[in-house]
Parts: sequence; C-alpha cells; structure tokens
Amino acid sequence: MTLLKFYIKIITINFILIFAITNAHTDILKHNNIKKITLVYIADLHAQIEEHQELFWGKNEEYFDFAGGLARISYVVKNLKKENPYNMLFMDAGDTFQGSGPAALSKGEAIIEPINSIGLDLGLPGNWEVVYGKDKLLEMTDKLNYPIIAANMVDEDTGKLLYDPYIIKILDGIKIGIIGFTDPDVPERQPPSYSKGVIYRGKDILQPLIDRIKNIDGVDIVILLTHIGLPKAVNLAKELNNVDILLSGDTHERTYKPINIGNTLVVEPGSFGSFLGKIDITISHGTIIDKHWELIELKSKDYPIDNNVQSIVENALMPFNDEMNKIIGYSDIPLYRYNVIETNMDNLLSDAIREATKADIALSNGFRFSYPITAGYITENDLWNMYPIVEKLKMGKIFGWQLKEFWEKELENVFSPNPDKQFGGWLPRPSGMKIIFNACATYENRIESIYVGDKLLDNNKIYTVAACEREGDPFDVVCRIPEVKDVTIMNNTNHDAVKLYLKNHSPIQNIEMGRVIVQDLKTPVRSQYFDIVCY
Repeated sequence: MTLLKFYIKIITINFILIFAITNAHTDILKHNNIKKITLVYIADLHAQIEEHQELFWGKNEEYFDFAGGLARISYVVKNLKKENPYNMLFMDAGDTFQGSGPAALSKGEAIIEPINSIGLDLGLPGNWEVVYGKDKLLEMTDKLNYPIIAANMVDEDTGKLLYDPYIIKILDGIKIGIIGFTDPDVPERQPPSYSKGVIYRGKDILQPLIDRIKNIDGVDIVILLTHIGLPKAVNLAKELNNVDILLSGDTHERTYKPINIGNTLVVEPGSFGSFLGKIDITISHGTIIDKHWELIELKSKDYPIDNNVQSIVENALMPFNDEMNKIIGYSDIPLYRYNVIETNMDNLLSDAIREATKADIALSNGFRFSYPITAGYITENDLWNMYPIVEKLKMGKIFGWQLKEFWEKELENVFSPNPDKQFGGWLPRPSGMKIIFNACATYENRIESIYVGDKLLDNNKIYTVAACEREGDPFDVVCRIPEVKDVTIMNNTNHDAVKLYLKNHSPIQNIEMGRVIVQDLKTPVRSQYFDIVCY
C-alpha cells in the first residue's frame, strides 16, 4: 500500500468514526428528549448605538478599550443564532432611547431604525423611557418591529395596561413565558412631569401572573424580564415562586458569575451595548437540567461588525454630526463614572454648577449613564452623554440640619440592607463640601462628619445650595431637598454651566477627589450588589 493510499484510508476511517459518534450523540439527545434554548439580552443601552471607549477592570487593573455598537451586537447575535437556529430569544431590558444627544434632540426617533435593525424579539421600558412623555413613549414604541411588554404600567386615563404584561414563545416545543416588570419608583426617581399620565404598579402583581402562565397557560419556563436593579432583582427572586430566570437591568451591573437564588438564576448584562448576556438552557423531558450564563465583552478586537447595521447607524446619526462634533473643551485626564461613591466626571459637573451659581454647595445626581471620555478633546456629544437632559439651574437656602438629613436619606437610598428601600442611582456628587460616613451603619447613623468648605457643618447655619431643576418638583425642592427657602430658578442651564467651566479651566488636569469618603468599604465601590459587603 502506498503512503498516499494509507493516509486516504486513515482519513476515511476518521470520517466514518466522526459520523458514527455524531449520530450516536444525536440519538442519545433524541432518546433523552434533550433540547437547548438560548437567551440573549442587553440592558441600559442609553442610546449608545456606536462603538465607543469602555472602561474594563480586573482585580488589580483598569483599562480602556473600544467596544459596543449596534453593528457589533448584530454580528454576534447573528452568529449565536447560527449555533442554535430557531431556538433563541433576543431581548432588551430597557433604558434604550435616552442617554445621548441625538436621542434627546430627536426625542428618541433617531434610535428607532437602528434598534429595529438588530433583530430583537421583545423589549421592556426602562425608568428613563418616559423622558419624552407618555404620548411620545407610545408613539415611539409603536414604531418598533418587536413587541414591548410591561405588567405594571397603567394608562391613568383609561385604567388599562400600556403594554401586554407578558408574552409566550414556543421554541422547539418548549413553552416559554416572559413577564415584563419595570421600576415602580419612576414617578419619584425621574422628574415627575416625565411619567405624567402613567400609573406604576408594585411587585404584588407578579406572583398571580406567574401562577397564571404556569398553571393556566402551561408554560415550561418562566422568565422575568425586569428593570429594577440587581439588588432588588435578587430580593425579588427570594420572594417569588416558580421563576426560572430573572433578567435584570437598571443598575448597569456586570455579572460575570450568575447569582443563584434557589432554582432562580439572576443576572444583569452591563450597559451601553458594551456587553451581551447569554444563557443556554438545557431541558430534558420538559425539565430544566442546566443553565449556563456568559457575559460577553463586545470588544472591537474580538468581534467584527455587521456592515449593513453600521450603515443604518451612520445614516441615523448623520443629521446630528456637525452639532455633536463641536469641541467645547479639553482634558488631560480621562473622565468617567463607574463608582457608587464618587467620580471625577460628576465632580466636574458639580464644580461647574457651583461656579455658575456662586453657591456654597452644589450637587449633581449620581447618574450611571455615559461611557468614559478619554483624554483629549471634549465635544458636544460628550456633554450630552454626561447630561442627556438640559435643565435650568435652581438655587436656594437651607439650614445645616437639612443638609445632614438629606445626606442620611441619600445614604439610605444606596446602602440600605433592605433592597426595597434602595432608591434611584448612586450617591449625589457634591462640590464645596466633604462628607465622611460608614456605609454599614444604620439609617440616620451613617454620617461621621460633614464639612462645608474647610469648616464643620453648623446645623443652625444657613447655606446656599444649587442643583438642576427637576421638572414637576415642588418649587421649594432642590435636588430632593424639601422646604428650601428663597428659591431661584436661573436662566442658565446645566449645559451652559459645563461649557463655561470648560472654557475657563481647559485643559482639565486635575479634579479634586475625596469629597465623599466611606470608611468601612474597600474602594472603588463599583457595584451596589457585589462590593457593598458590610462586616
């Protein structure tokens, strides 16, 4: 036998063996009735539809890398569908149409065609989806080519749900029920005018719905698609029965390892389209025998893009390019958030408000949106990412004891051991003051000391405080501080303040940190769930 014939024979035998093993494996799967369902989802896109710089971190390092973009998401999702054709669901957990200049200036319209191009099967409204008002929300979601579900958003005028509470999908004979549940605190978290006309129901509606789709509709798998934040999602998993998978959004948490609460798997997939969450569910005879979670980092060096979707994105953004590319400042240092306690991006914003108003103290909300701004030019696009809403500045007078009460309440909102008492975003970002506290102390006992300027807070002294106006708030409320005296709404806006600050201080070379100091947690505190470990 020649060497060539020998190799051909070996190759032929290998092919026969592979074919036999594959057929045997298929026969085993068929005999055991084993099926695989794939769930893929995103959350907290915040209208970031292009590739961008993202901050990544490990145990001892942090670094920037290009990631995200709808075109990259589309490429990865299409390839995942090839791996499990007809048996995959692609979902969005909300905060999709707010968070950028093009989104704000078009009231979400610029995002519709791009988001329609990536093949979503269903979505959920996030807490910021009402930013353009109820009527615009309904008009916008009606243009989507996938259904929206929400079991707890009620039209105040009609008493009817704005969207179907759940949807049932059948994949490979497996009946899957997906219930949508968004943040019931929206009317308080967001400026009240945003959600006018919408009533939000609480979590008590969920167990009856789960029982209904399980016992009456006969679903095999129950999925809860939520936008309430990871701590509350974990707590919800402890309270509810018969939820197989709880998909979380809102807090931008990167859950590299899933959280298992009994038989319920709880996860959250990061934000800004920089990550994609994937769950493979293995089912045998109608029973789940395995759930495998993977958080996929959508780095540009690892995944190419869908060129067709990229063209759609570029066309959607084209009308805004001239305005968004305007240079308004320069920074020698990167500016970013990703910290529950304090960030240099927000300290810059509060410094800008204080300089514009000449107040003793300025406050910026603990926003989560905005990907990082790396060193270099700062553009209008960056400003809109930092501050996606334009609000007039508001200033008034408070006593020292009011400031202390405000901070104790805000600390409880972030660090309460009861997730149901957690509220809103991260801690407020101050300028002109310093606070030292213990996160693990009890409510109203966390603050150790507050300084205004370089002097200890005087409870009976009057201080001026400035922040952004929240449309729909009572006139005497400034940044959730009630009963503020001598309130003035100024003609300049938060955007005006930042532009003037950058004009006066560029290039930004240093931003004072150490304004909010936690004594009993390891820093940085990047996660409201994983990093807040009280001991």
